[in-house]
Amino acid sequence: MNTIKRLFDFPYYQLSNGNLPNSLVTKYGDHWVETSTQEYIDKANQISRGLLRMGVQPNDKIAIISTNNRTEWNITDIGVLQTGAQDVPIYPTISQEDYEYVLNHSESKYVFVSDEEVYRKVMNIKNNVPSLIDVFSYNDIKGCKSWNEVLELGKDNSNQQKVEEIKDSIKETDLATLIYTSGTTGRPKGVMLSHKNIVSNALNSSFRFPIEDGKAKALSFLPICHIFERMLLYLYQYRSVGIYFAESIEAISDNLKEVKPDVMTAVPRLLEKVYDKIYAKGAGLTGIKKKLFFWAIDLGLIYEPYNQNGPWYEFKLGIARKIIFSKWQEGLGGNLKIIAVGSAALQPRLARIFNAAGIGVMEGYGLTETSPVISVNDVRERGFKIGTVGKLLPESKVTIAEDGEILVEGPNVMIGYYKNPEKTAEVLEGGKFHTGDIGEIDKEGFLKITDRKKEMFKTSGGKYVAPQLIENMMKQSRFIEQIMVVGEGEKMPGALVQPNFLFVKEWAKLKGLNIGDSKAEIATNPEVIERIKEEINLYNSKFGKWEQIKRFELTPEEWSIDAGHLTPTMKLKRKIIKNIYNDLYNKIYGK
Repeated sequence: MNTIKRLFDFPYYQLSNGNLPNSLVTKYGDHWVETSTQEYIDKANQISRGLLRMGVQPNDKIAIISTNNRTEWNITDIGVLQTGAQDVPIYPTISQEDYEYVLNHSESKYVFVSDEEVYRKVMNIKNNVPSLIDVFSYNDIKGCKSWNEVLELGKDNSNQQKVEEIKDSIKETDLATLIYTSGTTGRPKGVMLSHKNIVSNALNSSFRFPIEDGKAKALSFLPICHIFERMLLYLYQYRSVGIYFAESIEAISDNLKEVKPDVMTAVPRLLEKVYDKIYAKGAGLTGIKKKLFFWAIDLGLIYEPYNQNGPWYEFKLGIARKIIFSKWQEGLGGNLKIIAVGSAALQPRLARIFNAAGIGVMEGYGLTETSPVISVNDVRERGFKIGTVGKLLPESKVTIAEDGEILVEGPNVMIGYYKNPEKTAEVLEGGKFHTGDIGEIDKEGFLKITDRKKEMFKTSGGKYVAPQLIENMMKQSRFIEQIMVVGEGEKMPGALVQPNFLFVKEWAKLKGLNIGDSKAEIATNPEVIERIKEEINLYNSKFGKWEQIKRFELTPEEWSIDAGHLTPTMKLKRKIIKNIYNDLYNKIYGK
């Protein structure tokens, strides 16, 4: 099989290049269980036959809600798509109300769940979803039907011919999936992506992946319900990369050492945490070891690709890689060549330090509506520039509007928002997708994101402030875990700051300061406030007077997805954060 037109063509394409023994690999208990390409296809066909016997029709919707990435997800995905139905992946940790909204809005007929917690949330609202016929689970749950029942129903292959007929009738322009974006405001929107949208993106992104077909391993842990990880799983299948599913974010460290992957994806937040952990270890060293560690860090922080720093720098970097950075690589399994990073802005210092360490962190850019990748860095052929999101993918066309907004055209641009023609017309005005991001393309063809159009605001003096730029700069401080710049219509910008409580405690211990134990005590401690003020003033100097943070308040708890501060992709829910800390906001502006 040479051509891939529909998403379910990927495993068959992989099979035509040889039966990969480790096409999909999940850890159950203490054992990594391999599923070969052939077994993957056989089980997907069983699911398709079972679903047809359950009365599933083309264009029915089937939801998949899984707490972790696993082999069953991919088998279900291909099995559903081969029947002409569409799958609706749902983020597991959204609220019950959002489950109810998405299942009703999509009119989902069946739901596949991973575990008891998700099952319970679905059952709590099942009676409010008239379209929902039944629920199946991957784990064994008392009182819930097992997904094995669908496989069993499809064991008899006498209706395989029917599956083949339906597959043949599915066009690349047909709807494949509905992906509901978590959004920083309002109800989730159902993004309609066709087979062509995602297939074209996987094939075009593949050109930017310096991995060896049939020999590499990938570790997958970003949620597959997001299009970034899901598109990459198709890309891995296309390139015959063995896909290993991490158990959880907590187990990622162990899984890296067990799997020794060549490639993985990450969000900037994860890299920040990895770096902070390494830094804290280095800070705990003594004598010459500590000196060498910080010498290597200082080298890393001025790293530029393509020997731009000259031969003497490269010589020193070679030594640093041997004696310091090799240990970083070991901690990540020892084979990691590339980490594709997306979903939020990556601090340039992290791109520098990891690439200096020989770990190829490559930042890209995209949105759910663009399936998702628009541009990505690639270290080959001078395609990597720190502080940018790389060069455009083949077939991606970007125009910068008069107000600086990035407009996109290409085969990866969505069909539209499900049951929402008004919003669709608004974002696809003039046949171009309006990203809501502000950016520029430099003379070498690198795209740079400068801010979110919607998040820019004016102070009462009429000056524009781009909060993301300021936030990304301030978050380089080890004292600052999260920061949100505020001040729309106010006389000057202010900020709500969540301190890095762990680091602040370590700092206080070293200084012999008693700052209290609780987060509330730390957030109101004068010495902590003064120290964070020093950090803010340091970064303020990089901005114009009207953009500088004049006043700030520390929040007495950590910002999290569960508490509603952050979206599932770790973006700030600005309105909600402002509401939660309304008293602190009023204090900033003396209200």
